[in-house]
Amino acid sequence: MFDNIKPIVNFLFEAGMMAKTPRSGFHFLGSGEQSVAEHNNRVMFIGYVLSRLEKNIDAAKILKMCLFHDLAEARTSDLNYVHQKYAQSDETGAIRDLAATLDFGADLLEIMDEYKKNESREAILAHDADQLEFLFSLKEQVDIGNKRAEDWIGPVIKRLKTESAAAIAREAVNTNSDEWWFSDKNDRWWVDRNKKIKK
Repeated sequence: MFDNIKPIVNFLFEAGMMAKTPRSGFHFLGSGEQSVAEHNNRVMFIGYVLSRLEKNIDAAKILKMCLFHDLAEARTSDLNYVHQKYAQSDETGAIRDLAATLDFGADLLEIMDEYKKNESREAILAHDADQLEFLFSLKEQVDIGNKRAEDWIGPVIKRLKTESAAAIAREAVNTNSDEWWFSDKNDRWWVDRNKKIKK
């Protein structure tokens, strides 16, 4: 048991700030919106998928990187690509200050240091998961008519480093984002909602 639980409680409140912090790139895109927490959520699912497609990697490490990769933005806010061209954000300092309050802070620093260096296979996959989530968000905007989002997809694909991520990206840009639930548009369900009872 930890000696002092208050820093942990404060950490969990801080993590909640990710849900209140908007991803600012959508302002430039002109449509859509997403919180840092919403982005983070799908990054974790994508990280899990990439960990299953690759061999001889530490899946738990990828998931930790995906979980924490944007945690600093609870303190620094989200700076999109335009903002980053002119402003600097001390995300390292934000994580360092947070870690100093936690008994498990060294683990947080270690995992974020590896992620930032982007050299290990796990870090590369976690970065690919981050970019793939952006691509999925852009494709959702393309599918509702945002032509600008289409132009943004190319540079995102060029950032991907692994073949697993590239394969997912290629399929994603050729898949309607509503296909998972609306693939058969001629299904009578969409007209009369008549459930077929299977016996």
